[in-house]
Amino acid sequence: MVLIIATSLVFPLSPSEERQLLKDVAEIKATLRTFMEQVDKRFEQVDRRISELREDMNERFRQMDKRFEQVDKRFEQVNRELDRLVNIMVGVFAGQIALVVAVIGFAWWDRRTIIRKAKEETFEEMEREIRPEKFKKLLNALRERANTDKELAKILKQFGLL
Repeated sequence: MVLIIATSLVFPLSPSEERQLLKDVAEIKATLRTFMEQVDKRFEQVDRRISELREDMNERFRQMDKRFEQVDKRFEQVNRELDRLVNIMVGVFAGQIALVVAVIGFAWWDRRTIIRKAKEETFEEMEREIRPEKFKKLLNALRERANTDKELAKILKQFGLL
């Protein structure tokens, strides 16, 4: 408006030109208001669309978080299952070791028992079949042989028979 007054001082306008100019200015203002309203509406639409997109993205992020939680739970289940399997394998391995130790222990005990029993039976058989005079003769024969056989002499000395 200041511009119109300033221009009217420099360039004098007739009343009809002045009315026409005011009318044109009013039209420009109306057009500008309409344009501004449309721009505001478009900005509101853009804002709504951005808000919708933001909500959509937030919802997708929530869904992704849920999926990650599900994946985490699944990993925890797999870890628990692996731990359980490892514990079972350790138990089986320990059982096998115990079984091997038991078999070796039984074999050792059985061998000692059999050897002891065999010695007892041998001595009993010798006592029954060999009379003391035959035993003395056998011992004398071994001592005589030990004079020429150093290994036999060593064995007889070891057992206190020489």
